[in-house]
Amino acid sequence: MRFVKIGENEIYMEGMEYCVIIPTYNNEKTLEEVISGVLKITKNIIVINDGSTDTTNDILKKFSFLTIVSYERNRGKGYAIRKGFEAAIAKGYLYAVTIDSDGQHFPEDIVTLTAQIDKEPDALIIGARTLAPEELSKGSSFANRFSNFWYRFLTGINLPDTQSGFRLYPLKRLKGMRFYTNKYEFELEVLVRSAWRGIRIESVPVRVFYPSMTVRVSHFRPFMDFFRICLLNAIFVIIALIYVKPFSFLKYLRKENLKDFINKNILQSQESNINISLAVALGIFTGILPIWGFQLITAITLAHLFGLSKLIASVAANISIPPMIPVILYLSYVTGGCVMQSESNIKFSTNLSVKSFENNLLQYVIGSIALAIILSIFAGILSFVILKRFRKKRLITR
Repeated sequence: MRFVKIGENEIYMEGMEYCVIIPTYNNEKTLEEVISGVLKITKNIIVINDGSTDTTNDILKKFSFLTIVSYERNRGKGYAIRKGFEAAIAKGYLYAVTIDSDGQHFPEDIVTLTAQIDKEPDALIIGARTLAPEELSKGSSFANRFSNFWYRFLTGINLPDTQSGFRLYPLKRLKGMRFYTNKYEFELEVLVRSAWRGIRIESVPVRVFYPSMTVRVSHFRPFMDFFRICLLNAIFVIIALIYVKPFSFLKYLRKENLKDFINKNILQSQESNINISLAVALGIFTGILPIWGFQLITAITLAHLFGLSKLIASVAANISIPPMIPVILYLSYVTGGCVMQSESNIKFSTNLSVKSFENNLLQYVIGSIALAIILSIFAGILSFVILKRFRKKRLITR
């Protein structure tokens, strides 16, 4: 990507790698100025007319040489951005900058975003607004802190402004992702799911200007849109606890030295041998119970209630990772047969699922509880014996 200086304050972006997406809905007072500002940077502009009912169509006729996507019914900012992604990908663009049409962003700062992508290829870049907290309304300040907190909880990434709509998206990395939200909560969805997909998230400071409310039109509905964001956060928390965090932790164990993890969290831990063993037993027990999707949450909750290591319990609960699921299901079914003294007429297969036991569900449930008790007791005793030997040996060598 090359930038050519045209005038005193004009820097033109050459090439076909980048485009700018401008979603708009009834922003007749600011739209033309925003488009004109972006044209000083690039002509690769896609405007999404999200069902505007004002003079937006008349304004866009002045810029007919741009790519314009229009539809009659207002669908929401998220839907408009998604349509912009589709149009950008169809035209072969590799990156897309989104900029709001209400005049709050400075188009010249597009260069700041694209300069960062040269340092971090394939990253998603957020233009973090530089307004001090006292310059924001109380509602906006709270919403931003709220969003930042939950984003950090869900992804482990600390960002200063997760609500900024001024962003640069790596389209190639987003290609194939199916998004589900259409309103303002889309900008949270794409951030969280991008982080979970392994896309690097970076932020750079950008300027911001809020025109007077007589000029600037905001379509953010404080109650409904905040409720949608809260609901999406709740769904993401469940997904994170059940799926994302356990698998991320397993990847961490494979990536880092497993020996270092054991030394730090078990051999050198301040926990007693009995507490560690009980945490292992608890994790194994909950990991085998027929509460699929809730084993990890149950393990962490019970470990907290009993004062045991939540980390060790959650690791042990991961006995129910996908490769082990058919084995656990089959052994549960066979154990149930032994307890109920009934025949086990299902053969082992890697395709086994809970649905396989529809006609023998009681046998499976009873068997899984029995198996959970047996294996948790065995794992707890074995852990205690191993810990007593190796931790004692370690103390002697020290």
